[in-house]
Amino acid sequence: MKQIDLMYRTMTAELGQRLLDARFSADFPVEGRFVGVTNKGRKYWYFDQPTEGEGHRQKRQYVGPADDPEINRRVEDFKAIKDDAKARRKYVSTLVREAGLPEPDRFSGNVVEALANAGIFRLRACLVGSVAFSAYGALLGIRLPASSMMTGDADFAQDYAISSEVGDSLPPMLELLQGVDPTFHPLMHRSGSPSVTGFINNDGYKVEFLTSNRGSDDHMDKPADMPALGGVAAEPLRFLDFLIRDPVRAVMLHKSGISVVVPDPCRYAVHKMIVASRRIVDTIGAAKREKDLRQAVLMFEALDAANRLDDLAEVANEAWERGEAWRYAIQEAMGYMPRKERASTVALFRDLGINHEVQ
Repeated sequence: MKQIDLMYRTMTAELGQRLLDARFSADFPVEGRFVGVTNKGRKYWYFDQPTEGEGHRQKRQYVGPADDPEINRRVEDFKAIKDDAKARRKYVSTLVREAGLPEPDRFSGNVVEALANAGIFRLRACLVGSVAFSAYGALLGIRLPASSMMTGDADFAQDYAISSEVGDSLPPMLELLQGVDPTFHPLMHRSGSPSVTGFINNDGYKVEFLTSNRGSDDHMDKPADMPALGGVAAEPLRFLDFLIRDPVRAVMLHKSGISVVVPDPCRYAVHKMIVASRRIVDTIGAAKREKDLRQAVLMFEALDAANRLDDLAEVANEAWERGEAWRYAIQEAMGYMPRKERASTVALFRDLGINHEVQ
């Protein structure tokens, strides 16, 4: 793999900046004001906006931590931010048609756009899964094959503590999704709990919500209430805390562009190996495992081409040192790979400093 030309990488960075500006402008109109709130020794920005009616009440929205330099810059300059959707659409078209960067399928893009506009990334949720994979081409400046991005679902993850403490929420999730497709309806949790952890439309497209398992397996198969997610709960999963730690901003090349939050690509690649090793052994599970491993290998190659192997080494060693279950999962995933990919991945991990026990 090779990176795309510097001109296109620069264009991608500019598009990302414009998207952040446009999103911030839409979320925070000039009639309101930013307010700093200190909680547990850390300062956070909130936005107060006047509402109509008696009492001159303020609507308060969570913005983000005050130690985020991007947010601070926008707090200072938000009145001067202007939306330029037409120019951004040209950027997206150029990056897809000329630079060959990947774009999501249209329906997935529409789903992500609806939730992004509602504020899901402002509330520090993270897009995960194959829809997130479609954003890594632009992030790394690498042409990733579209065949590895085909999906029938969109997954969003949020840390439980963030959802509980942020003090803000999305509008009702079902209403948001039915604005994209009226056939979306709740998908009940497999445990029989009345909590809703996802939605499905008449074509079988799923939108599901995930969170990290808190401390022990006691929380497995028990939906976690997520106050910030518009009335839905989330499925607790092991290893998810590793995936969504230190997420990054990226650009999804859909319409005039969508500013999204995705896992760090290094974490995405290693996590895909772990997930692949835990797939149920049946026809569907085997197909999903093959896709997981294909994405992991492609991401390793992309990170190499983008000169990110030092970052990958840090993340891979973190996973390796987390314990026997993690090491076993990584090794088992390698065992499922075709011979050529297995040999290259073993060699890569040895180059990354993990040169013991990997076979």
